[in-house]
Amino acid sequence: MKAGHEERYRWYLSKPGKNLLAAIHQQNQPAQLSPTFAKWGQAIYINIQKFVQFQLTVNVVALIANFVSASITGAAPLTAFQLLWVNLIMDTLGALALTTEPPNDGLMDRQPVGRKVSFITKPMWRNIFGQNFYQLIVLGVLNFEGKRLLELSGPDSTAVLNTLIFNSFVLCQVFNEINSREIEKINIFKSMFDNWIFLSVILATAVFQVIIVEFLGTFASTVPLTWQFRLLSVLLGVFSMPLAVILKCIPVENLKHQANLNKPCIHIMSNIM
Repeated sequence: MKAGHEERYRWYLSKPGKNLLAAIHQQNQPAQLSPTFAKWGQAIYINIQKFVQFQLTVNVVALIANFVSASITGAAPLTAFQLLWVNLIMDTLGALALTTEPPNDGLMDRQPVGRKVSFITKPMWRNIFGQNFYQLIVLGVLNFEGKRLLELSGPDSTAVLNTLIFNSFVLCQVFNEINSREIEKINIFKSMFDNWIFLSVILATAVFQVIIVEFLGTFASTVPLTWQFRLLSVLLGVFSMPLAVILKCIPVENLKHQANLNKPCIHIMSNIM
């Protein structure tokens, strides 16, 4: 035991220390507030984990897709304006949507998080890699084989294909944002409709995406899509949801969260009680 801890322990064993601990224990207000503080602490920690999982997925896919395409074809499928919009979805809107989840009673069933536990857990890596793999496959197939598979031809075929890639990529992020509400649980819709901030962000993202694609072609380098291509973009985005269910069924060894409890203090409190 370190010298500072030993002195503190001796003080707790002294009469003034015991009287102070007894007074704290007898007060009702701190006892009632402690579960609330713990619940909010767990909620904030988990919400940040959700946001980081979502952010890493968007970052990795956008970086690899643009880098590979630029290296092979000499052109990137996502323009600077489009990446700016994706960055807004990822940072500002994503933070509002995922970090404002209110706490629930189920958080008290979780183990406390130790100081040495990795912030990015193995279930998070599983979800990130799974969604990354799917989105990169989708963007790669569209980028390199899209014209042939979709039978695109004409002078605007490249613009249509790039718009389809951009629209599909954004919608994948929208649905993956919903997936990110739960890192390990399959039911991602629980209490979702009670969080008006999350619903507002999802709705605003979808509405602005339609406006960008259909009406801001000069700035966003997009062209209006047919209903078939819009439907295809939605289906490609929606598929990330059953994929998330499949990924969560893959068992991964997760570290048990161990709390750094002060055993001498617990021992003293038990003696006082």
